[in-house]
Amino acid sequence: MARPQRRRRICREPAYPAFSPDGVPNPAPTVLTLDEFEVIRLVDLEGQTHEQAAGQMEISRSTATEIYESARRKMADSLVNGHRLLIAGGSYRLCDGTAPGCPKGRCHRRCLPDGVPVIAKGESMMRIAVTYENGNIFQHFGHTAQFKLYDVENGVITASQVVDTNGSGHGALAGFLASNQVDALICGGIGGGAQMALAEAGIRLYGGVSGSADEAAKALAAGDLSFDPNVHCDHHDHEHGADGHACGDHGCGSHSCH
Repeated sequence: MARPQRRRRICREPAYPAFSPDGVPNPAPTVLTLDEFEVIRLVDLEGQTHEQAAGQMEISRSTATEIYESARRKMADSLVNGHRLLIAGGSYRLCDGTAPGCPKGRCHRRCLPDGVPVIAKGESMMRIAVTYENGNIFQHFGHTAQFKLYDVENGVITASQVVDTNGSGHGALAGFLASNQVDALICGGIGGGAQMALAEAGIRLYGGVSGSADEAAKALAAGDLSFDPNVHCDHHDHEHGADGHACGDHGCGSHSCH
C-alpha cells in the first residue's frame, strides 16, 4: 500500500478565493491549490527562498520548487488566456500557530476541503486516535487491533468511537488513520518507520504514553498530556532470548514496537 501524500503545512488561507478576468463571459476555470497559493505567498510576496519556504511548509526543497513552478504556470495561464483563477483544494493542513517559522498570530483555522478538522489556536478542533485495548493505551502501535477515536472541539471531547484495524500491519496503519481523518495519535511504543509514515500523513505523534485511553485523550485535548517526544523503537535491537518474553513484559513505553 502506497503511503498517503504528506499534507503541506500552510499558515494562511486566501482572503480572496477567486479572481475573474474583466469582460470575459463564463471564463474557463484554472484551480490553484492552497499549497500552491502558500508557496507563492512565501516566495513572491514575502521574499523567501525556496529552501526557506520548504522549511516552513515542512516539505523538501525540490517539492517546494515543483509546487512553485506549477503555481506560476497556472497563474500565467489565467492571465494570458483569460481563465477564472480559483484557489481551492490541495494536499495541506493548517498549522496550529506553534511550529517554528510560523508567523505568530497569523494562522487561521477552517476545515480542509474534505471536512477534516485541524487544531489551531483559539478554536481547537481535531480528531485523536489512541491505540486501544480494554480501556487502556495498547503499547505496540504496529500490533494494535483497535483504535479509539475522539472528536475534540474547543478542548472538549464531543464524541468517541472504537474502530477495528481489521488486521492492518504497521505499514498500513498510517494510511488507516489518515483514511479515518485522524490529526493526532497517542500510543505507547512505535518504531521509526511508523513514525515516518505518520509524519508523511501529517499526523502528530504523542508516544511513550500509558494508562487510561480516555484520560490521555482528555489530557491532550486540554493541552496537558505528558508524553515522550523521543520515543523510539529498540525492540529489535536485542533478541527476545530463550524465554521468548513478549515486549509487553518490559512495558514498551520507551521500548517501542513496530
